[in-house]
Amino acid sequence: MTRRDHRDDDPGLPIKFGPCSNGEYDPRPLSAVVRETIRRARQDCDDHARRLGVSRRDFLLSVCGAATTLLALSACTKEEARERGRREPGGDYDIPTTATTDPDAAREALAGNEFIFDVQGHFLEYRVNPAAQHGRDFWDGFPQQNCGESDPRMCFSITHFMEEVFLKSDTSMVVLSALPIDPAGSPMSAELMDETRLLAEALCHDERVLLHAQALPNVGDLRANLDAMAATAERYPIAAWKVFTNYPDLWDGTNNAWRLDDGDPELALVGGAFVDQCVALGVPVICAHKGFSQNSPHASPVDFGPAAAAHPDVKFVAYHSGYDPDQPEGPYDPANDTGVDRLITSMEAAGVGPNQNLYAELGSTWWTLMGIPDQAAHVVGKLLAHVGEGNVLWGTDALFYGAPQDQIQAFRAFQISEEFQARFGYPALTDEIKRKVLGLNALKLHDVDPVTVPCPFTREELEQIRMTLPSGNETFGPTTPAEVRALAAAHHGRP
Repeated sequence: MTRRDHRDDDPGLPIKFGPCSNGEYDPRPLSAVVRETIRRARQDCDDHARRLGVSRRDFLLSVCGAATTLLALSACTKEEARERGRREPGGDYDIPTTATTDPDAAREALAGNEFIFDVQGHFLEYRVNPAAQHGRDFWDGFPQQNCGESDPRMCFSITHFMEEVFLKSDTSMVVLSALPIDPAGSPMSAELMDETRLLAEALCHDERVLLHAQALPNVGDLRANLDAMAATAERYPIAAWKVFTNYPDLWDGTNNAWRLDDGDPELALVGGAFVDQCVALGVPVICAHKGFSQNSPHASPVDFGPAAAAHPDVKFVAYHSGYDPDQPEGPYDPANDTGVDRLITSMEAAGVGPNQNLYAELGSTWWTLMGIPDQAAHVVGKLLAHVGEGNVLWGTDALFYGAPQDQIQAFRAFQISEEFQARFGYPALTDEIKRKVLGLNALKLHDVDPVTVPCPFTREELEQIRMTLPSGNETFGPTTPAEVRALAAAHHGRP
């Protein structure tokens, strides 16, 4: 496969607003605020590039380009708030105007030196299985990507994963988290995940890649599934288990779903046996997809609180934090049975308090919300207040949204307004809290030592390398509801 030279092309804005999806939900149309942000940011970036005497491409790939884009979003969000009779929005990006043309000021706002540990990363490696089990190309129905490869399937390769995560972002450690894919011939099999871990170990001489293994306790014979978990744990250094309680029901309509608690007697057998096996195998960390459910009740986090209360020796991680992109987020309301509020209500009803054995993860959630600062402030604020500032985890769902650097930069600059803090009891987003969310909390969850040295370059060298890579600021996932449906149809459901 040959890489196309993108150096003279428009790489796109450095803060990527989409539309884009991870394939588990229909991507949102861009709001009027985001559309105006994109228009202004493009004009401002062109103006600043001319002023500094650099090419448009170089400016768009620079930290000043990211600052310019976030400052445009901040301005448009404030204008919308004033139009609605409010003094300021509930969330905002703290970017000084000097950061748009002064690299040192831009780095002060966006570069940071935090330890970044991304607990949700994905690749799809097609070289080992270019055709799906049903005789179709696994990539059939996916959009044509623009990542510098002549074959768009290569955009999700292990090589691109390493490039997008470790070269094009400040991420130091990452978890490879299994996808809801039939394990036979999967392009993200346990073998391929371990291959990636070993590749990173050989290149970087450290253990910066962790594995969350797939478990499918409800698909087929339960005893055979538990034995398969034991075989996986014996063969690979598993840090946690990744499950989908709505798989495969959401995509095949078989009603073959399950719960982590005993709230439904018909589903209790699978969940109880699975949790017991996690403990028996010495890997008592369970990560479950909760949210982005396309209205599936089986992806609701309502079972998380009771499961955590019943198993205090097990750590439970709600991937996506129960967020539903089809429902707006506001202050916590125990009567609300949608979105993040479901997770909080489940915790409180079960008597599980903040910073105990239940965690909330931000993959796809932060990506979806960072262009909606008010709702982002509510979600981040609620999670910090109710789940606990020590139990909110950084995840990006890379590679679906391309390099996660823009998500990192946006979170570094994000602030919750004093009004929202006073009205709703949200904490201020201090540097200490951001350090916890961006990496320190994941270290506690996995009980591992941090790998803080970028592989194998300094931060300054990484900035220079990012400027020369042939790919630009792209997202890789489906960009329209039609593409999501085409992907599902081509693969007889979710890949």
